[in-house]
Amino acid sequence: MTPVSEAAETPPASLSARLEEILQSHPDPAFAGRLRKVYVATAHAISRLSDLDLVRYETPVVDSSPDLSLWEEMAPVIRDTVMDVNGLLNVIREEFPVPSPGGASTQAPVGILQEAMSQIAQGITQLGEAMRNPSVVSDRWTLLAEVQRVRARFREQMSNLVFESASLLGEATRAQVVPGYAAEVKAAVTVRAITADLGRILTARLKKVRDAEAQDVQWNAQQLQTEMDAFGRTAAYRNLRAQDKRHIVEMRAEVGRLAILPNPSREELVTVVEALDTFVQGLSAVNQRQLLIIHDREVWASCGVRLERAMSLVGSDPAGAARALAEAAGSGQSLYGRATELDAFLRKARKLQVGQLSPDELRSTIVAFQGLLAGLDVM
Repeated sequence: MTPVSEAAETPPASLSARLEEILQSHPDPAFAGRLRKVYVATAHAISRLSDLDLVRYETPVVDSSPDLSLWEEMAPVIRDTVMDVNGLLNVIREEFPVPSPGGASTQAPVGILQEAMSQIAQGITQLGEAMRNPSVVSDRWTLLAEVQRVRARFREQMSNLVFESASLLGEATRAQVVPGYAAEVKAAVTVRAITADLGRILTARLKKVRDAEAQDVQWNAQQLQTEMDAFGRTAAYRNLRAQDKRHIVEMRAEVGRLAILPNPSREELVTVVEALDTFVQGLSAVNQRQLLIIHDREVWASCGVRLERAMSLVGSDPAGAARALAEAAGSGQSLYGRATELDAFLRKARKLQVGQLSPDELRSTIVAFQGLLAGLDVM
């Protein structure tokens, strides 16, 4: 069986241009060289610890205990996780043994590395303890959730290691220096957008089920099954947390059961759709992830600047205003899922022929977009 991390296919880790600039500008080339080894090892570890695609480990039977086949599949994942993390820790120990000589420009970053190393090493110990905990290993989904959580925590700690130490040496954002940051943000944005659309679908389906005649209940159940199956093929589903997937799998099974009944109860189907709708709406908690909070602030500010530029050009250069508005709308798509009214605007914006709008239409569209952005709580 091929290990999840697939080391043979992992390309050599490379650092971002900004991180390379920071290292090259350091007055102590020897120190920068040692730090670069740590950053390369961190980038490699983050890549290897990329989030698991749990689809291959899932089962529609939500209360099943881990069997031998699951342990055979998960053992390499757990082993590789420990090996990948220890690989980074070994590089830090080799390059920055305690105590480390040097001035203030080197001692502060080294202190961050040492603190991060301690936290990451503690995580290895906690992983071992979790794998010996009956409450974790006695349930398939709990085990998957714990492995997923631990790997995500390691990635977060490693990301902080790079950002916090590099920030002491030169001005930088997380996007500029943290390995894998763009992919992590993209995954979170995708989950938010697709689950927001699923929420709209479920809300509409719930209304149809409540209004359905008895002969239409099975058809609605079948339609819902199709909609949930489509969601199960999306990138958002693959990126859900294990415990969230568990709820989805359980409710999909219940929908499937009702879909094959010749005369399913409307009350039963309403109950299932209501539970699904409530659960999916709760997935909006993804907006509280620090990763998305930082991302949304940056996009919000960027859109605001473009819209101000668009407004200033409406009278003198309508074509330029249209381009600035289109840029703002394109950038704003990554905010999809933040707010219902903004989502509706962004859906319309995808089809809007901005270049064909009159100056008055441009102005009103810009004002509407600015108002929606002003209503977002991103600070």
